[in-house]
Amino acid sequence: MKTRAITGVIFIIILVGATLLNAYVFAIFFSLLGVFAAREFFMISKTEQTKPLTSLGLLAASVLAALFAAYFLGFVGLKELGLVIPFISLLFIGSLFLKRKHPFADLALTLLGIWYGTIPFLFFVGLGFIQGGVFNPYIPMGFLIILWSNDTGAYLAGRAFGRTKLFERISPNKTWEGFVGGMALAVLIALNLQQYFGSLDKIQWSAVALIIAVFGTLGDLVESLLKRSLGIKDSGTILPGHGGILDRFDGLLIAAPLVYLLLMFLI
Repeated sequence: MKTRAITGVIFIIILVGATLLNAYVFAIFFSLLGVFAAREFFMISKTEQTKPLTSLGLLAASVLAALFAAYFLGFVGLKELGLVIPFISLLFIGSLFLKRKHPFADLALTLLGIWYGTIPFLFFVGLGFIQGGVFNPYIPMGFLIILWSNDTGAYLAGRAFGRTKLFERISPNKTWEGFVGGMALAVLIALNLQQYFGSLDKIQWSAVALIIAVFGTLGDLVESLLKRSLGIKDSGTILPGHGGILDRFDGLLIAAPLVYLLLMFLI
């Protein structure tokens, strides 16, 4: 418990610092997290029958992350993002030269790892630049605060009032009461973010909170489904007492692209 608490505090300090320090640290840090998340997926999804194309997959994920970080920072334009296409094609071509028992299953896992692990973090990076390309750390910072508030509210409400199982087959401890409690706290915090962070009005912050509460919870369940299907407890060991990157960012993986899409239409 002590290790978990210490890791949690250090982890939050690092995330807050990486988000607020400057645009370069923010874009590079979270883009790298996306690459490591893909690597984590590749590691845990290996079986005797199927094995992701780890080296080629990490190359493609790294190029994708680097290009999008450079794009958001203003170093490359929209056309240059197309440079990732040859590296995605390389995954297919590489399968011809690798003597695999199930080449397309391996390829599918590789692409899924990039989609599930890397791309959501790039959408999260995009939240910092969604207002005309000018870096605003308060939108991604607000996202993280709402996400943590939702988790905290769900835990406290679930412990106090939890009776009705939300998705017992996947996560026996989650309840509808916890889900509602998490959503309520997320919206309450979001309504106060406008006062301190600005950037969005109260309706927009509330809409962000609702998406995070709903799809962050679903993201948690999806990651639980992944671990159950693989027969593992944690996705990794990089965070002592907390598991891996996929464990700690399971809510972000589904919610971040949807929040980005929402704000694209609202801003």
